[in-house]
Amino acid sequence: MSVLAAIAVLAVLILVHELGHFVAARSQGILVNRFSLGFGPVVLKYQGKQTEYAVRAFPLGGFVGFPDDDPDSDVPPNDPNLLRNRPVLDRAIVISAGVIANLIFAYLVLVLQLGIVGIPKELTYKAGVAVQPVNQESVAYQAGIREGDIILAVNGEELPASEKSTPLLTKEIQTHPNQQIELTILRENQQQTLKLTPKLGADGKGVVGVALSPNATAIYRRPNSPFEIFGIAANRFQQLFVGTVSGFGQLITNFQQTAGQVSGPVNIVKIGAKLAEDNSANLLSFAAIISINLAIINILPLPALDGGQLAFLLIEGLRGKPVPARIQEGVMQTGLVLLLGLGIFLIVKETTQLTSQLEWVQRLFQ
Repeated sequence: MSVLAAIAVLAVLILVHELGHFVAARSQGILVNRFSLGFGPVVLKYQGKQTEYAVRAFPLGGFVGFPDDDPDSDVPPNDPNLLRNRPVLDRAIVISAGVIANLIFAYLVLVLQLGIVGIPKELTYKAGVAVQPVNQESVAYQAGIREGDIILAVNGEELPASEKSTPLLTKEIQTHPNQQIELTILRENQQQTLKLTPKLGADGKGVVGVALSPNATAIYRRPNSPFEIFGIAANRFQQLFVGTVSGFGQLITNFQQTAGQVSGPVNIVKIGAKLAEDNSANLLSFAAIISINLAIINILPLPALDGGQLAFLLIEGLRGKPVPARIQEGVMQTGLVLLLGLGIFLIVKETTQLTSQLEWVQRLFQ
């Protein structure tokens, strides 16, 4: 059920994105002839007055179709309500509306989460630091560290039950590049000792490829007013947005060190399922984070993404005339092939990794 919940969240986020394009177009009187959730064979279909609405077999995708791209459309080529015949600003609004919808949705999800779960009051700390390897190629994973382990001590120094534990462990890792360190970990109430050697990162600090979080439990309180919820949600949204942008920046500037952290749909579903399994309310955080990521990815000026189309519109605005259609089609098709290739590579890679984790596969099909 947790896997289905994670897939449902991704489907909703894609629906929100496509609804953004759809509403922006229809509100301006621009013709839309198809609205589809998913891809592949049509499962359900309804023909409206102007638009065909469809649900397809594979929910992780979707599109809004315009008569401009339909060779069978009977709309005259000079119809002013065709997307391509609208001014640059109108088209830019339609293209960017999916990104805006995902950002608004992420904020509203955070508001909903705070309204349901409450406002974090304080953290009750336990000894140690919770860890999760970023991937199976990381130093941490190769040394034997697994998701959910608690590191109790590093080089014989115990990690206290306080907020100081995470920075203390981080410092020990970063200050020992190419030097072996000893970790005492707790797994299923059993202690064991592991040794690993942090790699030298691009910044000269030690790196083991692990995500650290406090070993703590949050205590919540009811919000004092709706204004408090909106304010805290805004702060959280800003932190998530800035952190996501920073992560993409590191991927560009330090690709070799961060490329292994890129996840495809299989791994994203796995993460969402794990969060839902631990606490169903975590799905709201998962939805907000993925929605922000989806928005930022789509706004990147890459072919076949919304940002790529906006880049062509910017060039058109500066030149006073559109880029030749054959050039746009060539760039978009090349970009689409590359994105599909990357997606297939990530799916195959992550499916292979999951297959090696028998416990996960068993839960997946239960």
